[in-house]
Amino acid sequence: MILVCGEALIDLFVRLTGGPEMSTHAVAGGSPFNVAVGLARLGVRTAFLSGISRDHFGAFLADRLAREGVDGRFLVRTDRPSPISIVATADDGQPNYTFHGEGAADRSLLLAHLPGTLPDDIQALTFGSYSMAVEPVGTTFAALAQREHGRRVISVDPNVRSTVVGDMKSWAVAAERFYRTATMIKASDEDVRLAWGGRFSIADAAAYWQKCGARLVVVTEGAKGATAFSAAGSVSVPGRSVAVRDTVGAGDTFHAALLAQLAKTGRLHPDAIAALDQAAIRELLTYGMAAAAVTVSRDGADLPTTADIDGSTQPCLTE
Repeated sequence: MILVCGEALIDLFVRLTGGPEMSTHAVAGGSPFNVAVGLARLGVRTAFLSGISRDHFGAFLADRLAREGVDGRFLVRTDRPSPISIVATADDGQPNYTFHGEGAADRSLLLAHLPGTLPDDIQALTFGSYSMAVEPVGTTFAALAQREHGRRVISVDPNVRSTVVGDMKSWAVAAERFYRTATMIKASDEDVRLAWGGRFSIADAAAYWQKCGARLVVVTEGAKGATAFSAAGSVSVPGRSVAVRDTVGAGDTFHAALLAQLAKTGRLHPDAIAALDQAAIRELLTYGMAAAAVTVSRDGADLPTTADIDGSTQPCLTE
């Protein structure tokens, strides 16, 4: 089982219609939420740890997790409101986010809400997005990552949302707590640019994360493909053109696919990840790109099943 830790929220998609009103469409979302759903659809036993509101949106989120087969035993229900992300999609499919989450349910998780021990069958924990930095949930998740470091795989996707976390210097301090526990870090070139204000190259960022202790670092570059860095050296898989509906959830799909493939091949263990050779890493990246290809060909974060990936011959763009 993989325990996904982070926010679940409502993505409210808006489009200009040319008239006096906007077209809106509300769906379940949040980067960690998407990863949990993606893992479940890929046949991996998955649980979700998050603060979830008792309001109508929260009930919708909890029900969606249950219907997808995600274990909800670690959900912490609260009277705080559900967070809402406004997603305005540009003509090229790129999303623009505005968050409404101050004081919301996802931020309210406290140290007291953490399980004293985790079941032995949990092989990995994932962390990512703004719940690593906003409080008190950031400190709560950091404590969990530090507690489980060395015993289970810790996978981190920074998924930087500067409009939510605000001061990037504070973000850097908060994020480093997770980097120093990570077995694996999956990031995008945009994450690297935002995190270091353009001062770090992808190779610089990977070297820093490896120095922090990560055994495997994977950075996606949209149409250019993805590059992995490990003790085996660097491995790149090129991207190819694909008919993009939008890129919402592509990076989450890639993250979920990496973890799922590691689990299915018996490599979801810190030592096994450290021992991956270049051929195994190339296969891992190729699978992640095939998974993301399905997502970008659909509207919103509609993550693929194993059958979807097996039946798809499309390459992908990842966010």
